[in-house]
Amino acid sequence: MNNERKWILRGGRVLNPAPFCLIGIVNVTPDSFSDGGKYIDPRNAVAHGLRLLDEGAGMLDLGAESTRPFAEPVPEGEEIARLMPVVARLREQRPDAVLSVDTLKAGTARAALEGGADIINDVSACVADPALLDVLAEYKPGYVLMHSQGSPREMQVNPRYGNVVEEILAFFEEHLARLVKAGLPEDRIVLDPGIGFGKNKDHTVAILKGLERFASLGRPLYVGLSRKSMFREILGLELEQRAEATRLAVALLAARGIPYHRVHDVAGCAQALRLVEAMTPLA
Repeated sequence: MNNERKWILRGGRVLNPAPFCLIGIVNVTPDSFSDGGKYIDPRNAVAHGLRLLDEGAGMLDLGAESTRPFAEPVPEGEEIARLMPVVARLREQRPDAVLSVDTLKAGTARAALEGGADIINDVSACVADPALLDVLAEYKPGYVLMHSQGSPREMQVNPRYGNVVEEILAFFEEHLARLVKAGLPEDRIVLDPGIGFGKNKDHTVAILKGLERFASLGRPLYVGLSRKSMFREILGLELEQRAEATRLAVALLAARGIPYHRVHDVAGCAQALRLVEAMTPLA
């Protein structure tokens, strides 16, 4: 596996996990698949984010528009209104916290970066809103380049690939070049294969078995499989039953050298990663 872990964020801030980084998920949405509506109140979202940081999150990923399968899009103004009070309060209460914002809209990304965000996590690779390329070039934040086949509204309707790993590799090569050409330095970018975004069970299994194939790109991998439908498809687990399987999956990936893990259950996954550090030479 590629041993690259270093990630440069906005303002030249360096994130260099030793050896892993948990990204705590804060959904400021009424319709997230995992906790829809629980943190729509900014006070609840901030309290949840602070708790995740205390439990061991190396950063927070804040989202105000659900990207679950079949989700409806949220107008930009509404997304910004949900998001910015949370960004502002977290930045005020934890000035040194690393804050990522999950958005595919240029206007939301600009507002978030102006408000103190360090990273933009975009499920569309600047395809949904090409103006996001200009925002990235201007602010030069950290950026999560994620692979998806289709938009959230239709991505899980019969996804098809010839060779899913090779197609994702080609996608990363193409979009890395596009981002760098637009003005975003390559060291700002990490790669997310997009588990659950336009993939069925067989695609997901092939991706997870073939993650080493992406090492040739020289950028760190960022994986989000927390509570995903893969656990139902492989193990028959419903949403509320997936915590232990998520922890085990995170540990297995970490033991193979994956540095960045986006999760809901920070406390449990932090324990799993401590065991990986203690028990495996790769860590």
